[in-house]
Amino acid sequence: MSSEISSGMSRAEVKASASLASIFALRMLGLFLILPVFAVHAKTLPGGDSAALVGLAMGIYGLAQSFGQIPFGVASDKYGRKKIIVIGLILFALGSFIAAAAGNIYWVIIGRAIQGAGAISAAVTAFIADSTREEHRTKAMAMVGGSIGLTFALSLIVSPLLYQWVGMGGIFALTGILSLAAIVVVVWLVPSAPLVKARRVAWSEILRNGELMRLNYGVFALHMTQMAMFVVMPAALVKYAGLPLESHWKIYLPVVLASFVLMLPPVFVGEKQGKMKQVMLAAVALLFVVQLGLLATFSMATIHWQWLVVLLLGFFIAFNVLEASQPSLVSRIAPPAAKGAALGVYNTMQALGLFCGGALGGLLKQHAGAPSVFILGGAATLCWLIIASSMKNLPRRGRTATTAAA
Repeated sequence: MSSEISSGMSRAEVKASASLASIFALRMLGLFLILPVFAVHAKTLPGGDSAALVGLAMGIYGLAQSFGQIPFGVASDKYGRKKIIVIGLILFALGSFIAAAAGNIYWVIIGRAIQGAGAISAAVTAFIADSTREEHRTKAMAMVGGSIGLTFALSLIVSPLLYQWVGMGGIFALTGILSLAAIVVVVWLVPSAPLVKARRVAWSEILRNGELMRLNYGVFALHMTQMAMFVVMPAALVKYAGLPLESHWKIYLPVVLASFVLMLPPVFVGEKQGKMKQVMLAAVALLFVVQLGLLATFSMATIHWQWLVVLLLGFFIAFNVLEASQPSLVSRIAPPAAKGAALGVYNTMQALGLFCGGALGGLLKQHAGAPSVFILGGAATLCWLIIASSMKNLPRRGRTATTAAA
């Protein structure tokens, strides 16, 4: 068998990209596993009757991440990727075990903050850049984006079942154990790669790049909307669909599988024909329509759960398209000598979106009601649609894209 697989990536590139994407997915698993169940579980904890505190517990992970992304990325440049990633995974595991043992909402918040302090995203994406050739780097970054969407989808299916079997403490403990297992993957399975010594690029060059800023705002809006939605959605499915948490998979499983099938054709066609701008705009527009639909649904006197299922399907399609495409676009647009810095800013904005979505979603639900959560999401996605409409259309991948990147 040839040493090159059909995609053109070498075996070493595939191994490095796949193993590092799995580490990236683990970081998100610690966040996503609690989304379908925590808002309901929190009511059993002292202090958990406050929607604001519940939202803070969900979102503080992202706030801690936002403070750590750039420092962890810079440290990985200086001390080596593997060392910094291992430190981040240890922090993640420590926070998981603290949250697992928490007896009230305040200790959950502390544990979640320590989890988030292990901000390894920028270091992982920089490691991927070190481990892949320029012409294949976008494929590797797309693997990372796809792993996030898959992790989110999987967590929505298995989380209610895990909650039934091992409880919330068991879910937190499981994420801690998986984090320790990930250290083994990083140390012994991820191929080593030399640090890339490139010329220093001024931060202003990154922060003034309009195309990168559009993507940075986009990932902020996407994850803020996602977190805010799931402050409301689990309890809504319990109340209006009559499904206990352990049965939510009966909705999530078919919806998630259908969303993956429906998101693949536009992504493949967009990449092949150089139409990713149009695909992204369509996904953002769908996300906006979903927020309007949820606002209308939760403003009605009677809520039909079937509409919630349809709107969840639309959300998952849009989320998967955007989560699989945006990191790849950042890696293509960023200056060659500043990919790590650009990805650090991108991941910081993602983390801030997670925090703002959880915190603002909880505050709005508590003080203004569930419909206000979807006003927030609708406003954020409408701004995104306006901002993204003027982005440049990148050339399709292949000879043209590779030449442009060289």
